[in-house]
Amino acid sequence: MQAFYDLVIAPFAEFEFMRRALVGSLALSLGAGPIGVFLLLRRMSLVGDAMAHAILPGAAIGYLVSGLSLGAMTLGGLVAGCVVALLAGVVARNTLLREDASLASFYIISLAAGVTLVSLKGSNIDLLQVLFGSVLALDDQALILLASISTLTLLAVAAIYRPLVLECVDPGFLRSVSRAGAPTHLAFLFLVVVNLVGGFQAMGTLLAVGVLMLPAISARFWCETVGAMIAAACLIAMASCAAGLIVSYHLGLATGPTIILAAGSAYLVSLAFGPYGGLARRFVRPRHLEA
Repeated sequence: MQAFYDLVIAPFAEFEFMRRALVGSLALSLGAGPIGVFLLLRRMSLVGDAMAHAILPGAAIGYLVSGLSLGAMTLGGLVAGCVVALLAGVVARNTLLREDASLASFYIISLAAGVTLVSLKGSNIDLLQVLFGSVLALDDQALILLASISTLTLLAVAAIYRPLVLECVDPGFLRSVSRAGAPTHLAFLFLVVVNLVGGFQAMGTLLAVGVLMLPAISARFWCETVGAMIAAACLIAMASCAAGLIVSYHLGLATGPTIILAAGSAYLVSLAFGPYGGLARRFVRPRHLEA
């Protein structure tokens, strides 16, 4: 019992920064779970990665204006993400490029522009913080922001849940019975940007998408219904965050990457042993009933 306390409980009981990191990462997980599931179902998994890089120029401009200011960098990242999403949609609808190709182009440009802007004023340490986050340095403002984003996400997903599911299953049917398709898509993209901005505060622009997608992909191997997938994705994300914090504390590893590696381990276990599409099911033949 004492060994369990020293291994799992003591880091959070003794250090306030560990408790803050745990609360912030759990709040991030609650919002990221449903968004990641719908990105997966809509076959937009790589869009999350592109949008994560798209927020970097706005965050870098906020950094140039106000330094490492939570408000300025959050506002800049939110504006930049929304602008890139709209530009990608405009390009896809008015040129031969599809939306994935236009997003890929914008995200590469955004990543290079953001790194260049941060390098103009900041040091290598500032650049690393922007790219990889600082989950152990979350303050009260950051925790309030993450909690607000999770609350907004859960309420918004509940409000547009039906059209979101219909658009995943049969977008043609949704267009035939309702005009909610386009507003729902725009609202969903806004939620993706907002959650990536929140994840940027804790995990940085390069790792924020990991909390969004890895738990959702893992949940797909364990559940069949959308609601169950959302619940499983949230639980996997929260467990990965807690495990990553504990492992990084005891082994002295970088916290953000360790959390993502914990989520990656959950994905590998799910890939191997998940009852719905896991590799083990392909090699273990079920017994046939005999008369």
